[in-house]
Amino acid sequence: MPNKIRCGWVPLQKPKYVEYHDQEWGKPVNDDTLMFEFLVLESFQAGLSWEIILNKRENFRVAFAKFDFKQVSKFDEEKIQELLLDKGIVRNQLKIRAAINNAQRYLEVIDEFGSFCDYFWTFSGGKPIRNQVKTLSDIPASTDLSDKISKDLKQRGFKFLGSTVIYAHMQAVGMVNDHSQACFRYTEV
Repeated sequence: MPNKIRCGWVPLQKPKYVEYHDQEWGKPVNDDTLMFEFLVLESFQAGLSWEIILNKRENFRVAFAKFDFKQVSKFDEEKIQELLLDKGIVRNQLKIRAAINNAQRYLEVIDEFGSFCDYFWTFSGGKPIRNQVKTLSDIPASTDLSDKISKDLKQRGFKFLGSTVIYAHMQAVGMVNDHSQACFRYTEV
């Protein structure tokens, strides 16, 4: 699809980026496992480039039990030490521990709301927010809504999910449509 207009941040010479943009980014997610995957990946991305995470995504899937949050919630100290030796992922002890903690908190949210997606989507009234992006400078790093969601998650005991990480998560899972208006995906999602 080289002749299609895409968002300006998509490096066309990097097939994983193009595929991620064209198939996933901004598509509304209503599956708790996929939602958890994005939450983990976004938290690991903090301070790093998304390209690093995309290139390690398959390794993350293996290391984190295909993002089965029930399994991840039971990871013990032995598993943490194993993950710290795994060169296929980002070996940051605080982020690894946060992912396990967040899986435990994720299950608590599911117990309360029936699904994490049901909880998360309440913040936008159950539907995507369509922004009017013309240039990259129109895209904020965070918003009042990402501040509100981050604060609520922190109160529930989640870690490594500040407002900027949450805004990136909102974009990834389609809560906000930040595709540029000229991008072919803008109207598709």
